[in-house]
Amino acid sequence: MSTYSTYTLGDATPMTTIVMTGGTSGFGLLTAHRFLETPSTRLLLGARGPAPAGAETIPLDLARLSSVRSFAEGVADRLGTGLIDAVVLNAGVSPPDVDGRTPDGFETAFAVNHLAHYLLLRLLAPRLAPEAVIVLTTSGTHDPAGGTMIPPPRHANAELLAHPERDPGQETRPRAAAGQAYSSSKLCNILTARALALQPEVTAKNVTVLAYDPGPTPGTGLLRNAPPMAGLAWRASGPLLRRLVRRFNSKEAVGGNLAAIALGTVRPAAGQYYAAVRRDELTWTRPSELARDDRARDALWQDSAVLLGLEADRS
Repeated sequence: MSTYSTYTLGDATPMTTIVMTGGTSGFGLLTAHRFLETPSTRLLLGARGPAPAGAETIPLDLARLSSVRSFAEGVADRLGTGLIDAVVLNAGVSPPDVDGRTPDGFETAFAVNHLAHYLLLRLLAPRLAPEAVIVLTTSGTHDPAGGTMIPPPRHANAELLAHPERDPGQETRPRAAAGQAYSSSKLCNILTARALALQPEVTAKNVTVLAYDPGPTPGTGLLRNAPPMAGLAWRASGPLLRRLVRRFNSKEAVGGNLAAIALGTVRPAAGQYYAAVRRDELTWTRPSELARDDRARDALWQDSAVLLGLEADRS
């Protein structure tokens, strides 16, 4: 990764500046620690609560679009004339149903996992440094071929995902509907990464845009809304689950690989944009067929802009 002299330490050492969401718990916290342990690295972290020591915390509630806009303004104020070397959008939620709505009126998983991060990318794009890296955390649940326990997406229609009550094919079983809302939002992350990589201000700066699939990683809080026993087992029994199910990943491997990608110590080959951790090893593969659909990619980009009242086409 290139470094820039726009923000320096006292001895004029170039500083690598990273903006991150989802860095206060789970494997994201380990990623944040890796950043903070890396010399000459500055971490601007969006958070609602306690953050790791050394991070510059800026308040952020991804369920409120006004908070996303305030966070972007806060980043700009902290940067001054500086630029961003990496953006890591790792935060995510998995609600227990699709009945919840954010203050802006959108289904919660879609709003937090996709729409808020889409808006944040649009707002931060002008502050990206040349050869910056952007990473959006997705999930293997987006791919029907993955055979996960969570129902895969049926589509990436932004209007219907934002307002599932308008979807004539919506799942009627609450937990299945919630799972599908989550996997659909993670499909949106990949489509957004692909669309962002085509935007002129991104291509002009040779920015690398990647989707990161951590794979099944017990010991995180993602399933906090699952049935009590399942959620507790997932959060507290990571090492045991990994011994019982060999395909599960460790938080350390997942957090470390995410940090390596963002810091540029691991780089994709030409044409690769989907990184997936499998048995603690970083692999480069292809996402689902729907995630590779160019019409779905372009429609999501345009329709998300409409939902937010932004200019739809930036090309």
